[in-house]
Amino acid sequence: MNKGNEEKTIILAAQAGDRQAFATLLNTYYSLIYRMAYKWCGDQSEAEDIAQDVVVKLATSLSSYDNRAAFSSWLYKITLNRVRDFMRARSRHAVKHDAYGAETVTSQAPEQEQALLNADVWDEVRNLPDKQRDCVLLVYGEELSHLEAAQILDMKESTVSWNLHEARKCLKERL
Repeated sequence: MNKGNEEKTIILAAQAGDRQAFATLLNTYYSLIYRMAYKWCGDQSEAEDIAQDVVVKLATSLSSYDNRAAFSSWLYKITLNRVRDFMRARSRHAVKHDAYGAETVTSQAPEQEQALLNADVWDEVRNLPDKQRDCVLLVYGEELSHLEAAQILDMKESTVSWNLHEARKCLKERL
């Protein structure tokens, strides 16, 4: 049995209520879910919360998976929707956290400086308009093709390319 057929068998079993099959799906895909959540929000604790929300959503909506798209693409959509919900909630509560002020960064070693620079870039990516941010994170963060990102985001491949172009312009101005 090839990997694709094996995955379909596991998905069908999980949809039928087989707990072991569901656990197998979680073991296979949890790191993908967490990694995506972390790239979108940039905080370990928040990424864990989002990943747990996705697991709950997966348990309640697995029956709606119809095999038309790759399971990983379907899972990307669920994760992306949970991240968007989380980001909207976080932005509503951001005013409460403004009182804490900004952290100051002391002198860093070169590798720490590079890590901070990368973190700054991803922080700016997270502040892009939703469509641009999602395209950047899927194509550059998840290393998906423009076509794969388009399928996940329900848009044309050329729209993904345009959003990436606009995101690069925005980031160039901001950085």
